[in-house]
Amino acid sequence: MRLTIKTNLAMRTLMFCAVNADRVVRKAEVAAYCNASEAHLGVVINQLGQTGFIETIRGRGGGIRLKTPADQITVGQVFRVFESGVPFAECFDRQRNTCPISTACRLRGLLCRALDAFYAELDLMTLEQLVAGNTGLERVLELAD
Repeated sequence: MRLTIKTNLAMRTLMFCAVNADRVVRKAEVAAYCNASEAHLGVVINQLGQTGFIETIRGRGGGIRLKTPADQITVGQVFRVFESGVPFAECFDRQRNTCPISTACRLRGLLCRALDAFYAELDLMTLEQLVAGNTGLERVLELAD
């Protein structure tokens, strides 16, 4: 299993916002600190805003910040938003499935249970738990005053 770039950037963006929770951050700052393309980041920020994880502030002094408190955002929630459009295997995509054995295959059921366990584990970790007391992360992501 490999995460999409969008999911990875979403988590980096949320961690950046959580580490710098006392301020509004700019997309360019997130891109620079998180080694991301501003173009890719723009798409991710838009989706994070549409799903209520962050809020965007327009105009001079604008940028982004967490809309939902970090202790109320689970890693599983974020992954579901960003990974839901990517079928795990061909047989998970009813419209594009061409697998000749899918009607008799037991692998799909096993994969479903494994994915459920994967997301259940991610649901146990909040954004707050990822960043609280993580001095190494703070050194990498904290903006200077």
